[in-house]
Amino acid sequence: MTDDEPAVIRIRGAEVRLAHKTVWRHVDLDVGPGQFVAILGPNGVGKSTLLKAVLGLVPLAAGTAEVLGLPAGSANHEIGYLPQRRSFDPSLRIRGVDIVRLGLDGDRWGIPLPGRASRDARRRVGELLELVGATAYATRPIGECSGGEQQRLLIAQALARRPRLLLLDEPLDSLDLPNQASVAALVARICRDEDVTVLIVAHDVNPILGYLDRVVYLGGGGAITGDPETVINSENLTRLYGAPIEVLRTSTGRIVVVGQPESPTYHPDLAHHHDHPHVGH
Repeated sequence: MTDDEPAVIRIRGAEVRLAHKTVWRHVDLDVGPGQFVAILGPNGVGKSTLLKAVLGLVPLAAGTAEVLGLPAGSANHEIGYLPQRRSFDPSLRIRGVDIVRLGLDGDRWGIPLPGRASRDARRRVGELLELVGATAYATRPIGECSGGEQQRLLIAQALARRPRLLLLDEPLDSLDLPNQASVAALVARICRDEDVTVLIVAHDVNPILGYLDRVVYLGGGGAITGDPETVINSENLTRLYGAPIEVLRTSTGRIVVVGQPESPTYHPDLAHHHDHPHVGH
Protein backbone atom coordinates (compact mmCIF):
# COMPACT_ATOMS: atom_id res chain seq x y z
CA MET A 1 0.00 0.00 0.00
CA THR A 2 1.40 3.43 -0.98
CA ASP A 3 0.83 6.83 0.58
CA ASP A 4 -1.36 7.72 -2.42
CA GLU A 5 -3.86 4.91 -1.76
CA PRO A 6 -6.79 5.38 0.63
CA ALA A 7 -6.23 3.90 4.07
CA VAL A 8 -8.73 2.77 6.66
CA ILE A 9 -5.97 3.00 9.27
CA ARG A 10 -2.74 4.99 8.85
CA ILE A 11 -0.34 5.11 11.78
CA ARG A 12 3.06 6.81 11.63
CA GLY A 13 5.80 6.82 14.27
CA ALA A 14 3.35 5.98 17.04
CA GLU A 15 4.39 5.63 20.66
CA VAL A 16 2.27 4.86 23.71
CA ARG A 17 3.30 5.36 27.31
CA LEU A 18 1.22 4.09 30.22
CA ALA A 19 2.09 4.82 33.85
CA HIS A 20 5.32 6.47 32.63
CA LYS A 21 6.41 3.26 30.87
CA THR A 22 6.80 2.87 27.11
CA VAL A 23 4.52 0.12 25.82
CA TRP A 24 5.71 0.38 22.19
CA ARG A 25 7.23 2.99 19.90
CA HIS A 26 8.07 3.64 16.24
CA VAL A 27 4.94 1.78 15.10
CA ASP A 28 3.90 2.33 11.47
CA LEU A 29 0.81 0.66 10.08
CA ASP A 30 -1.30 0.94 6.93
CA VAL A 31 -4.54 -1.00 6.62
CA GLY A 32 -6.43 -0.76 3.35
CA PRO A 33 -10.16 -1.18 2.69
CA GLY A 34 -11.39 -4.75 3.06
CA GLN A 35 -8.13 -6.08 4.51
CA PHE A 36 -7.92 -8.71 7.26
CA VAL A 37 -5.02 -7.77 9.58
CA ALA A 38 -3.81 -9.49 12.77
CA ILE A 39 -1.98 -7.98 15.75
CA LEU A 40 0.31 -10.68 17.14
CA GLY A 41 2.80 -11.14 19.98
CA PRO A 42 3.06 -12.56 23.50
CA ASN A 43 1.11 -11.33 26.51
CA GLY A 44 2.08 -7.92 27.83
CA VAL A 45 3.39 -6.32 24.63
CA GLY A 46 0.43 -3.99 24.10
CA LYS A 47 -1.75 -5.71 21.50
CA SER A 48 -5.02 -4.55 23.07
CA THR A 49 -3.45 -1.14 23.64
CA LEU A 50 -2.96 -0.79 19.89
CA LEU A 51 -6.68 -1.41 19.32
CA LYS A 52 -7.50 1.21 21.95
CA ALA A 53 -5.14 3.67 20.26
CA VAL A 54 -7.05 3.12 17.01
CA LEU A 55 -10.24 3.96 18.91
CA GLY A 56 -8.62 7.07 20.40
CA LEU A 57 -9.08 5.67 23.91
CA VAL A 58 -5.33 5.66 24.57
CA PRO A 59 -3.45 8.84 23.59
CA LEU A 60 -0.24 8.68 21.60
CA ALA A 61 2.89 10.05 23.24
CA ALA A 62 4.36 10.53 19.75
CA GLY A 63 3.37 10.03 16.15
CA THR A 64 -0.01 10.18 14.43
CA ALA A 65 -2.99 7.87 13.93
CA GLU A 66 -5.70 8.42 11.34
CA VAL A 67 -8.73 6.15 11.14
CA LEU A 68 -11.21 6.40 8.25
CA GLY A 69 -9.54 9.65 7.22
CA LEU A 70 -9.92 11.34 10.61
CA PRO A 71 -7.86 11.55 13.81
CA ALA A 72 -8.24 8.40 15.91
CA GLY A 73 -11.42 8.58 17.99
CA SER A 74 -13.30 10.85 15.56
CA ALA A 75 -14.97 8.12 13.49
CA ASN A 76 -15.88 5.58 16.17
CA HIS A 77 -19.52 5.60 15.03
CA GLU A 78 -18.28 3.74 11.94
CA ILE A 79 -16.30 1.16 13.95
CA GLY A 80 -17.55 -2.10 15.46
CA TYR A 81 -15.58 -3.17 18.54
CA LEU A 82 -15.57 -6.49 20.38
CA PRO A 83 -13.45 -6.27 23.57
CA GLN A 84 -11.68 -9.24 25.11
CA ARG A 85 -14.10 -12.06 25.74
CA ARG A 86 -16.30 -11.75 28.77
CA SER A 87 -18.08 -14.77 30.20
CA PHE A 88 -21.83 -14.78 30.65
CA ASP A 89 -23.29 -16.23 33.82
CA PRO A 90 -25.10 -19.49 32.97
CA SER A 91 -28.16 -18.17 34.79
CA LEU A 92 -28.40 -15.01 32.63
CA ARG A 93 -31.81 -15.06 30.94
CA ILE A 94 -31.32 -12.36 28.31
CA ARG A 95 -31.71 -13.96 24.87
CA GLY A 96 -29.13 -14.03 22.13
CA VAL A 97 -31.41 -11.97 19.88
CA ASP A 98 -31.54 -9.28 22.58
CA ILE A 99 -27.74 -9.18 22.76
CA VAL A 100 -27.62 -8.48 19.02
CA ARG A 101 -30.39 -5.86 19.29
CA LEU A 102 -28.28 -3.97 21.86
CA GLY A 103 -25.86 -3.23 19.03
CA LEU A 104 -28.59 -1.12 17.41
CA ASP A 105 -30.22 0.68 20.33
CA GLY A 106 -28.15 -0.18 23.39
CA ASP A 107 -27.21 3.49 23.78
CA ARG A 108 -30.83 4.51 24.34
CA TRP A 109 -32.87 4.29 27.51
CA GLY A 110 -36.33 2.76 27.53
CA ILE A 111 -38.17 0.26 25.35
CA PRO A 112 -37.51 -0.04 21.60
CA LEU A 113 -39.16 2.57 19.45
CA PRO A 114 -42.50 1.49 17.90
CA GLY A 115 -43.42 1.59 14.24
CA ARG A 116 -41.10 1.54 11.26
CA ALA A 117 -37.93 2.00 13.30
CA SER A 118 -38.77 -1.11 15.28
CA ARG A 119 -39.58 -3.11 12.13
CA ASP A 120 -36.32 -2.02 10.53
CA ALA A 121 -34.42 -3.03 13.65
CA ARG A 122 -36.05 -6.47 13.73
CA ARG A 123 -35.20 -6.97 10.07
CA ARG A 124 -31.57 -5.92 10.64
CA VAL A 125 -31.25 -8.24 13.63
CA GLY A 126 -32.62 -11.09 11.53
CA GLU A 127 -30.09 -10.34 8.80
CA LEU A 128 -27.26 -10.35 11.32
CA LEU A 129 -28.34 -13.62 12.91
CA GLU A 130 -28.40 -15.23 9.47
CA LEU A 131 -25.03 -13.71 8.58
CA VAL A 132 -23.28 -15.24 11.60
CA GLY A 133 -25.27 -18.49 11.49
CA ALA A 134 -26.98 -17.93 14.85
CA THR A 135 -30.66 -18.00 13.89
CA ALA A 136 -31.24 -21.49 15.31
CA TYR A 137 -30.25 -20.58 18.86
CA ALA A 138 -30.95 -16.82 18.97
CA THR A 139 -33.97 -17.18 21.26
CA ARG A 140 -32.05 -19.20 23.85
CA PRO A 141 -30.74 -17.42 26.96
CA ILE A 142 -27.18 -16.25 26.24
CA GLY A 143 -25.94 -18.05 29.36
CA GLU A 144 -27.04 -21.38 27.90
CA CYS A 145 -25.17 -20.85 24.62
CA SER A 146 -21.75 -22.39 24.03
CA GLY A 147 -18.64 -20.26 23.85
CA GLY A 148 -18.61 -20.36 20.05
CA GLU A 149 -22.31 -19.48 19.88
CA GLN A 150 -21.84 -16.56 22.25
CA GLN A 151 -18.95 -15.25 20.18
CA ARG A 152 -21.02 -15.36 16.98
CA LEU A 153 -23.77 -13.37 18.69
CA LEU A 154 -21.29 -10.78 19.94
CA ILE A 155 -19.78 -10.42 16.47
CA ALA A 156 -23.30 -9.86 15.13
CA GLN A 157 -23.80 -7.17 17.78
CA ALA A 158 -20.58 -5.42 16.71
CA LEU A 159 -21.80 -5.44 13.09
CA ALA A 160 -25.26 -4.08 13.90
CA ARG A 161 -24.67 -0.52 12.64
CA ARG A 162 -22.90 -1.59 9.46
CA PRO A 163 -19.38 -0.50 10.49
CA ARG A 164 -16.64 0.03 7.93
CA LEU A 165 -14.03 -1.22 10.40
CA LEU A 166 -14.32 -4.15 12.83
CA LEU A 167 -11.91 -4.41 15.81
CA LEU A 168 -11.79 -7.80 17.53
CA ASP A 169 -9.76 -8.35 20.70
CA GLU A 170 -8.83 -12.05 21.00
CA PRO A 171 -12.21 -13.37 19.80
CA LEU A 172 -10.82 -16.93 19.59
CA ASP A 173 -9.52 -17.00 23.15
CA SER A 174 -10.98 -19.80 25.30
CA LEU A 175 -12.64 -21.50 22.32
CA ASP A 176 -11.88 -25.10 21.41
CA LEU A 177 -10.13 -25.79 18.10
CA PRO A 178 -13.26 -26.50 16.01
CA ASN A 179 -14.89 -23.28 17.24
CA GLN A 180 -11.68 -21.32 16.63
CA ALA A 181 -11.70 -22.54 13.04
CA SER A 182 -15.39 -21.79 12.46
CA VAL A 183 -15.29 -18.31 14.02
CA ALA A 184 -12.10 -17.48 12.10
CA ALA A 185 -13.79 -18.54 8.85
CA LEU A 186 -16.84 -16.46 9.77
CA VAL A 187 -14.75 -13.32 10.35
CA ALA A 188 -12.90 -13.85 7.07
CA ARG A 189 -16.21 -14.22 5.22
CA ILE A 190 -17.56 -11.03 6.80
CA CYS A 191 -14.39 -9.21 5.77
CA ARG A 192 -14.77 -10.41 2.19
CA ASP A 193 -18.54 -10.45 1.61
CA GLU A 194 -19.53 -7.43 3.72
CA ASP A 195 -16.48 -5.37 2.64
CA VAL A 196 -15.58 -4.73 6.28
CA THR A 197 -11.95 -4.09 7.22
CA VAL A 198 -10.94 -6.32 10.15
CA LEU A 199 -8.20 -5.74 12.73
CA ILE A 200 -7.95 -8.73 15.07
CA VAL A 201 -5.79 -9.34 18.15
CA ALA A 202 -4.68 -12.96 18.33
CA HIS A 203 -2.43 -15.00 20.59
CA ASP A 204 -2.40 -17.92 18.16
CA VAL A 205 -2.12 -16.99 14.49
CA ASN A 206 -2.79 -20.48 13.14
CA PRO A 207 -6.63 -20.44 12.96
CA ILE A 208 -6.56 -17.20 10.93
CA LEU A 209 -3.25 -17.60 9.07
CA GLY A 210 -4.79 -18.60 5.74
CA TYR A 211 -7.08 -15.55 5.69
CA LEU A 212 -4.66 -12.75 6.59
CA ASP A 213 -3.51 -9.95 4.33
CA ARG A 214 -1.08 -8.40 6.82
CA VAL A 215 0.21 -8.85 10.36
CA VAL A 216 1.57 -6.52 13.03
CA TYR A 217 4.00 -8.37 15.30
CA LEU A 218 4.67 -6.51 18.57
CA GLY A 219 7.58 -7.14 20.90
CA GLY A 220 10.60 -5.54 22.50
CA GLY A 221 8.84 -2.18 22.54
CA GLY A 222 8.56 -2.09 18.75
CA ALA A 223 6.76 -3.71 15.83
CA ILE A 224 7.24 -5.37 12.46
CA THR A 225 4.47 -5.15 9.88
CA GLY A 226 3.91 -6.84 6.54
CA ASP A 227 2.50 -10.01 5.03
CA PRO A 228 2.62 -13.08 7.35
CA GLU A 229 5.27 -14.98 5.38
CA THR A 230 7.60 -11.97 5.39
CA VAL A 231 7.11 -10.99 9.04
CA ILE A 232 6.88 -14.27 10.95
CA ASN A 233 10.35 -15.74 10.56
CA SER A 234 13.30 -16.36 12.85
CA GLU A 235 15.42 -13.50 11.50
CA ASN A 236 12.74 -10.83 11.96
CA LEU A 237 11.62 -11.91 15.42
CA THR A 238 15.20 -12.33 16.63
CA ARG A 239 15.88 -8.76 15.53
CA LEU A 240 12.64 -7.52 17.12
CA TYR A 241 13.38 -9.09 20.50
CA GLY A 242 17.15 -8.81 20.44
CA ALA A 243 17.36 -12.47 21.48
CA PRO A 244 17.36 -15.82 19.65
CA ILE A 245 13.84 -16.62 18.45
CA GLU A 246 13.06 -19.64 16.30
CA VAL A 247 10.04 -19.92 14.03
CA LEU A 248 9.11 -23.50 13.21
CA ARG A 249 6.64 -24.65 10.57
CA THR A 250 5.16 -28.09 11.01
CA SER A 251 4.33 -30.52 8.23
CA THR A 252 0.69 -29.40 8.49
CA GLY A 253 1.61 -25.74 8.00
CA ARG A 254 1.18 -24.63 11.60
CA ILE A 255 3.57 -22.01 12.98
CA VAL A 256 5.30 -22.32 16.35
CA VAL A 257 7.46 -19.53 17.77
CA VAL A 258 9.89 -20.40 20.56
CA GLY A 259 12.40 -18.29 22.47
CA GLN A 260 12.77 -15.72 25.22
CA PRO A 261 11.80 -12.14 24.33
CA GLU A 262 13.38 -10.43 27.34
CA SER A 263 16.79 -8.98 26.51
CA PRO A 264 19.06 -5.99 27.24
CA THR A 265 17.90 -4.36 24.00
CA TYR A 266 14.60 -3.50 25.67
CA HIS A 267 14.30 0.22 26.29
CA PRO A 268 15.18 0.78 29.99
CA ASP A 269 11.79 2.26 30.86
CA LEU A 270 9.86 -0.74 29.53
CA ALA A 271 7.97 -2.92 31.97
CA HIS A 272 9.63 -6.35 31.87
CA HIS A 273 7.61 -9.49 31.46
CA HIS A 274 8.43 -13.18 31.28
CA ASP A 275 6.04 -14.48 28.67
CA HIS A 276 7.39 -16.55 25.83
CA PRO A 277 6.37 -15.35 22.39
CA HIS A 278 3.74 -17.80 21.31
CA VAL A 279 2.12 -17.87 17.92
CA GLY A 280 1.10 -21.51 17.74
CA HIS A 281 0.65 -24.62 19.80
